Amino acid sequence: MTATPTSIPDVLVIEPTVFGDDRGWFFESFNEKDFSAAVGKSVSFVQDNHSSSKKGVLRGLHYQMEQTQGKLVRVCHGAVFDIAVDLRRSSLTFGKWMGVELSAENKKQLWVPPGFAHGFLVLSETAEFLYKTTDYWHAGSEKCIVWNDETLNIQWPNLGMRPVLNPKDAAGLTWNDAPKF
Repeated sequence: MTATPTSIPDVLVIEPTVFGDDRGWFFESFNEKDFSAAVGKSVSFVQDNHSSSKKGVLRGLHYQMEQTQGKLVRVCHGAVFDIAVDLRRSSLTFGKWMGVELSAENKKQLWVPPGFAHGFLVLSETAEFLYKTTDYWHAGSEKCIVWNDETLNIQWPNLGMRPVLNPKDAAGLTWNDAPKF
């Protein structure tokens, strides 16, 4: 696998080595030793999640103030535009965002360390999204930053339609009102 830093160096694009022939392909979606070497420390995952969404669904920008989660995310069907926003006040990239397309075709994964808000927009007709987390979901400390916050000015792909949001995400906090780390 290769791990490439993004415009926010702690957020990494992980690309597995894919072995293919006329029968199909194979890759390791996770190898603890290789992943820990790539991020420079041992990382333990405690939960795997799998979601399915239709085109135009936007989920996020989510994070937890307690039991902060690092996330290793990927798409096994379809394509999404995936976003990470740095909420760490001590970081040189505090308040910055980065985005990357993740798809079943490109097999890229994204490592989003603790201290970031995370979200994605579904680009394909449907998408299945898989992610490992370093801590358990903690409903009481979950926060959401609104997807179209003017300060962050995230450049979401234009799908020719307004994103489909659940009520919680539609009522997300502004950057100025959102708690930070």
